[in-house]
Amino acid sequence: MTNKDTILQQTIIEELGLQDLPREKQEGLLVKIGEVVMKRIYLETMESLEKEDQEKLVDMMEKNPEGIEAFLKEKIPNYEEFVKKVVDNFKGELKEDMGLTENPKS
Repeated sequence: MTNKDTILQQTIIEELGLQDLPREKQEGLLVKIGEVVMKRIYLETMESLEKEDQEKLVDMMEKNPEGIEAFLKEKIPNYEEFVKKVVDNFKGELKEDMGLTENPKS
């Protein structure tokens, strides 16, 4: 685990008010959150690509996973910002669902 991962994980724990949970529960939730975020990034990415590029991406996932990031940066303008937006949107939805925002759902 990198220092960046640790900071990100700690931020998520604090923003969602999970710091009082036992460490193993925090880790379990972080894994589940990570899986959901990765699925969302994948779905949003696929929606942003043309059909031909979707097929190339699927092929790369099987044959050349190392090249995926460069491919996506080439095909989706500001890909880092794109990913950050997906993560921020998910985090906002999660906080809203947990009642941690000022304007929770009615």
